[in-house]
Amino acid sequence: MGVTRRTVLSSLGQPKVAVMLMLGFSSGLPFFLTGNTLGYWLRDQGTTLQAIGFLSWVGLAYSLKFLWAPVVDRLDAPLFGSLGRRRSWMLLTQALIAVGLFGMASTGISHGLAAIGALAVLVAFASSTQDIVVDAWRIEAAADSDELGLLSAAYQLGYRAAIIVTDALILISAGHFGWRISYAAMAVLTAVGMTATVLAIEPLRTRPPSTSSAVPARLASVRGFTEAVVGPFVEFFRAYGPVALLMLAMISLYRLPEYLMGPMANPYYHDLGLSKDVVGTVRASIGLVGSLLGIAAGGLSAVRIGYFRTLIVGLFLQSVVIASFAILAYTGPDVRVFGAIMAFDNFGAAFAGVALVTYMSTLTTIGYTATQYALLSSAYTYVGKFAKGVSGVMVESLASGRTLLEGYALFFIGAGLLGVPALLLCVVLARLQRQPIRPDPASAP
Repeated sequence: MGVTRRTVLSSLGQPKVAVMLMLGFSSGLPFFLTGNTLGYWLRDQGTTLQAIGFLSWVGLAYSLKFLWAPVVDRLDAPLFGSLGRRRSWMLLTQALIAVGLFGMASTGISHGLAAIGALAVLVAFASSTQDIVVDAWRIEAAADSDELGLLSAAYQLGYRAAIIVTDALILISAGHFGWRISYAAMAVLTAVGMTATVLAIEPLRTRPPSTSSAVPARLASVRGFTEAVVGPFVEFFRAYGPVALLMLAMISLYRLPEYLMGPMANPYYHDLGLSKDVVGTVRASIGLVGSLLGIAAGGLSAVRIGYFRTLIVGLFLQSVVIASFAILAYTGPDVRVFGAIMAFDNFGAAFAGVALVTYMSTLTTIGYTATQYALLSSAYTYVGKFAKGVSGVMVESLASGRTLLEGYALFFIGAGLLGVPALLLCVVLARLQRQPIRPDPASAP
């Protein structure tokens, strides 16, 4: 059954969707606090672009999460096991995120980059683990493919709301109250995710296909380890064959332009002379509108024209808008130009995000949901997470013999052009495959 306006509106009243919104917010909350926003804090304190770029490597936890995803798939979390497998991991990781953010707030930059870097690693590790289980809950809790699309859109909406808070409102707060108080406030907001975890219903469909009629082996045994660690990958490649390699390659390159430019965006605004109040206000107003429109357009596009065409449109938008950041190097801190680029950037990023999340969600198998989705969502960060660590070196190298702003401009244009390989892979996959079809969750064992 297709998604109609009436079914979407009626579904918005479901408690499951409200929980998904809150969990999406919880997933998005820590992301920039250990990345782009932390970079703004560091630049504010005079940290070099090279150091900011290297410190962004704490985000590699998001690229490596598939390594511990089998544990999340097969074992209950310590301390909170009575809540069920998915909910226990949610609550544990949310508590660790809160501890890490409070630690960053109390430590601050004055104690050195090593201390705040270590706390950022803790937050990133806990956040990436939370992503594993929230993604699994979203897919397993869906009653059918239409509801999966609805929950994916709700997740993106909650996630984008958290981005507005941690990438925009926090700048206004930091400008008036300081970075440490602002980070402490972000730690308090982890209560949103904890509340959602308490309200969530534990999904029933978590058993791997190979053990649907038998008792799962212990993870410590050879059979249990094989089922938990090897099984999800074998099943994924069995389902898609050699095309799976092209899928992973496309996914790994899809967000490369956005990841590469990420650590340099806030230092760029700082060096342009834009105040934190201006950046935060524009992001929280025009940027929010752009995000909401992008989410709506991405979801509608996936339903109307299919996943691959939506992926191609999203990639085109993302690449063009990232290159357009170079315009600011020549206009200077013009708020009108900055606002237009922010609206375009948020629209393109949200559109591309919905396209990629929806596409990846169709590729998982119930029972291996957490591990397989962790593989896919890790894949789209592999290249970008490694590349962004040297983004500061790139800007400073490109600025050699030029002004710093000219170096930034060349960097953003180059980052935008890096979307071309993923675009070509999308076209190839579209020719090799029809619309990817995921078995209806309701028919899974």
